[in-house]
Formats: sequence, structure tokens, C-alpha cells
Amino acid sequence: MRIEVLSIDDCPNSRIAAEETAAALASLGLSAIPVIERRVTSPADAARTAFAGSPTVLIDGIDVIPGTTPTGSLACRIYRTAAGTAGYPSQAQIIDAVLAHSDAQQ
Repeated sequence: MRIEVLSIDDCPNSRIAAEETAAALASLGLSAIPVIERRVTSPADAARTAFAGSPTVLIDGIDVIPGTTPTGSLACRIYRTAAGTAGYPSQAQIIDAVLAHSDAQQ
């Protein structure tokens, strides 16, 4: 499983997104899976990925939020979480995505 956090330069939420992702993996006993942090530096770079705003968390190239539309824009992203809006996905959202991805692979 490949886990990536895509973000633009100076994104205030990219570090938190990476930490939440690592914590979610650890809670599932998957702490050996590295969280790869990758910078998106141009609209062309964004178009080559499933980038949907900064930060975007991907599992094997698929956004952790189902139904998300990729964008070629180097912009910030807002997430709807159980606690309200945030600049990064919650651990619960990441856990749900990892479990759904694992189920789909079987």
C-alpha cells in the first residue's frame, strides 16, 4: 500500500495531514507503511496526480475522501469532518479509507 500526502509549498496543514495519516496507520497496526510527503509545484504536476487541493491524502493513488474531483489548481483544501470543517482529513476518515481500500483489494 502506498500512502502519499500531496501539498503545495507553505501549506499550513500538510504536516498535520501527514501526522494524522501516520497515527491512523499506527492505530490499524500498519505503522511500517511509510507516509510519503510530496510537493505539487505546478498545475501540470497537479494534473498528473489525483491532487484535489492541499493537502491531498492518497492511498495507492486514490483520494481518501470518496467522490473527490481532482483539480489542476494549486489551492488549499477544506475537509468536512465529524468535528466540522478542517484543513486536513480526520484520523477516522483516513482509517475508513484504508479499511475500504483493503476490502476492495481482497
